Amino acid sequence: MRRAVRLEFQKMHRLHTAPIVIVMTVAVAALSCASLFSGSTRETFDDPAATPWAALLLTYTMMAAMTSPILTAVLASRQTDIEHSGSGWTLAATAGLTPGVLCRAKLAILSIILLPTVVLQSLLVIAAGKLAGIRVPLELGPWAGYTLLLFLVDIAFCALHIWLAATVENQLVSVGVGVLGAFLAVFMLLVPGMIGRFVPWGYYAVISHASQHDGGVAYVSPPYPWVAGFLLLVGVVFTLATQHLDRLER
Repeated sequence: MRRAVRLEFQKMHRLHTAPIVIVMTVAVAALSCASLFSGSTRETFDDPAATPWAALLLTYTMMAAMTSPILTAVLASRQTDIEHSGSGWTLAATAGLTPGVLCRAKLAILSIILLPTVVLQSLLVIAAGKLAGIRVPLELGPWAGYTLLLFLVDIAFCALHIWLAATVENQLVSVGVGVLGAFLAVFMLLVPGMIGRFVPWGYYAVISHASQHDGGVAYVSPPYPWVAGFLLLVGVVFTLATQHLDRLER
């Protein structure tokens, strides 16, 4: 497995993954903070009752739901397409690396990349709020909780797209599913929360730590058991699916 991870890291370097991640991170942060410069929003910066940090977190949640499904689809597709285009599956098999092992290594390397990406993304949004002039004290708990869950949900969808990209050679299918997932994720933010729990991309809404409440925005606690169940289910399905790929290879 270590050898497979090192191999995937070398592939990632050749695929210029870092520039894509950086551009998407900055774009999400910029879109999340665009509303900070409107006059009506700036009037709330000194008012604890207006919960400006919760409002910013809700905007960030919406922008992340809009872009994260696409980012995970693109990263997984690029990392996997190289196997189709360069006979990578066959070459890896000669070195004793089965398709299932490669898929698990791809997920591991993308996890390593996405962790600092999501953390940096959240820090940029917080920094923008500070620079814009929000003087209400920041509650770190909801921001840290959302950042952690966003990272874990991103990894879950990376697993989905790695498997899809490995089994379907046409990568437009995987990326197309990601684009459709982005629409569903944003839509799930606008419907009753229970519905999102039964739609995979709805978990970008389920993990939200801020919500509209009585005409304003307030911090909320997401349904952690549901989120844990979703992540566990994805982990089990991905493990079984990649093991199935290994059996097909044999």
